[in-house]
Amino acid sequence: MSERRVRVRFAPSPTGPLHIGGVRTALYNYLFARQHGGDLVFRIEDTDTTRFVPEAEAYIIEAFNWLGIKFDEGVSFGGNYGPYRQSERRDIYKKYVKQLLDNGKAYVAFDTAEELAQKRKEVENFQYDCVTRQQMRNSLTLSAEETERLMNETDTWVVRFKVEAGQEVLVDDMIRGEVCVKSEICDDKVLYKRHDELPTYHLANIVDDHLMEITHVIRGEEWLPSAPLHVMLYEAFGWQDTMPRFAHLPLLLKPSGKGKLSKRDGDELGFPVFPLDWHGTDKEGNPVFCSGYREQGYFPEAVVNFLALLGWNPGTEQEMFTLDELVPLFDIAKCSKAGAKFAYEKGIWFNHEYILKKSAEEIARLWEPEVRAHGVNDSFDRIVKVCEMMKDRVSFVKEMWPLCSFFFEAPVSYDEKTVKKRWKDDSAATLLALCDLLEGLDDFSLEHQEQVVHEWIEQRELKLGNVMNAWRLALVGEGKGPGMFDISAFLGKEETIRRTKRACEVLTQ
Repeated sequence: MSERRVRVRFAPSPTGPLHIGGVRTALYNYLFARQHGGDLVFRIEDTDTTRFVPEAEAYIIEAFNWLGIKFDEGVSFGGNYGPYRQSERRDIYKKYVKQLLDNGKAYVAFDTAEELAQKRKEVENFQYDCVTRQQMRNSLTLSAEETERLMNETDTWVVRFKVEAGQEVLVDDMIRGEVCVKSEICDDKVLYKRHDELPTYHLANIVDDHLMEITHVIRGEEWLPSAPLHVMLYEAFGWQDTMPRFAHLPLLLKPSGKGKLSKRDGDELGFPVFPLDWHGTDKEGNPVFCSGYREQGYFPEAVVNFLALLGWNPGTEQEMFTLDELVPLFDIAKCSKAGAKFAYEKGIWFNHEYILKKSAEEIARLWEPEVRAHGVNDSFDRIVKVCEMMKDRVSFVKEMWPLCSFFFEAPVSYDEKTVKKRWKDDSAATLLALCDLLEGLDDFSLEHQEQVVHEWIEQRELKLGNVMNAWRLALVGEGKGPGMFDISAFLGKEETIRRTKRACEVLTQ
């Protein structure tokens, strides 16, 4: 195994939007591949034709393009191991289904959906296995002639894997270590369905991983029963020497820590569980909308950083990592065995931290379209100045306008609570006198204003807080914003005086 080139794969099913848990699985595969100088393969598992959604594949590719997670080969990327869509590999799978049947490792089952439902009613916790298969209609209980007849006359039969009783299956998992599982816990999984001539997930994955020379399988699904079943399938084909090493990632749990993370959790608590917005329909044809991290205003690097630390950490206090910085640090063996609580607030924290890391110019470029949409014609440099003063106060660029609109638009009303708290009986007279002082300033820079106004306040024996709070209300309309002289210097003398006088007029009526 050590001499083989590392090859890992991410193989989503195109049944709808890509869950954020799938994104984390792809990220860990990416980090593992890059760390070992290997390849990351993008494969599409579209054998479940009843759940196939045509636009899902393009959605998945777009999501990874946004996140910066790059694949080396696969669907839309090319490569020497294609085709990479399982629906295009029918003839390949048939060969291996026949091999299992010929070697007695699988059998044909003719049980109808109704018969299986009835058996589940009769037998508590029923599973189709080494005991119950003797009670069912399959090629193990029917004659060869009857089996051949049913195979020729019907198309509802399936091929099931024959799990032998009394075996101990050793699974070598990079996160959980070596685990021994008794074969009796595994049922005889369906491997192939005659009606659509397609394999199920279990067979298709094993065959594809073998033929595509996958060396490590890092996945986020339940550890049982897939891991021991897949080991048994490799052994059934005689592929023990090329069996990949497995790593079953911890599940992403609800923010409460109880149960698996779902779309409903995001809807109830107001956070996305998908990378991009998704517009689709449910089984009844009703429109379905799922919000995405991109459209909610998250930076892709913040999402990657957040996800990387859900179930793994580098063992240090450092939390901020670029994708390139994560590559040498990532250690699949240090992933937690327990589920990882989806603390979505931490994702918001990461986005805020990335806003702090970005320059005011970068934030201004992102914010400018919204500023222009409000009819603002100020120069880009002035937008940058606002970002310099205010970007540390937001977690998302979309929060900038509600917080900073006063820099570009004079208040048309004044917050009642702030008025009641900050506007005193003498505020109007004080601010009008302040306007007279400001009128006489030739130098309206922040530093000069601050010096002159502070001296004026001291000379008149006024309370600094009373003056500044009332003045802020006049310029902003409420009690928010940066330092008062930052605001007045940005607005300029004419606008500062105009707003101050208007507040005095309105608030004394």
